[in-house]
Amino acid sequence: MKPPDAYGQWAWFEMLCRWIVGMAFIVASLHKIANPAAFAQVVYSYDLFPAFTINLVAIILPYVELVAGLALMTAVYPRAAAGIVSALLVAFALIITINLLRGHNFDCGCFPTFVTRLYADTPVSMLVRDAVLLAATLPVAFYRHQRRGVVFKSARY
Repeated sequence: MKPPDAYGQWAWFEMLCRWIVGMAFIVASLHKIANPAAFAQVVYSYDLFPAFTINLVAIILPYVELVAGLALMTAVYPRAAAGIVSALLVAFALIITINLLRGHNFDCGCFPTFVTRLYADTPVSMLVRDAVLLAATLPVAFYRHQRRGVVFKSARY
């Protein structure tokens, strides 16, 4: 008789989802942190935020992305991190959809230029990417067993 798996049947899949979404958010945050002025111009081009909030959004958002991505990768409060990432992805999808419906041609500023050159970064591909990442947060949010690849061994939830 096989001993019970303390990690649960889906532990590897949950960890893979955490790492993929976490890495995407870490990569997306680093170039914004390195050049906040360029990201502020991208936020301004969305034409959705009042002028006095653009710098605040451009400075705070990348750090929220970085912390949430690191929390996912290390499984430190993974459900909270998955909730934050999900909220960000829904907000990003709304921003993209609004600008798509307006007919605005824009750069989302999501990833560094070398990443976006690898594929045509159209609004539809941005929405698909956000939907895939959002779907990958679901196993993290609903997983109820001991997690693999954690920093603190007591990290269950």
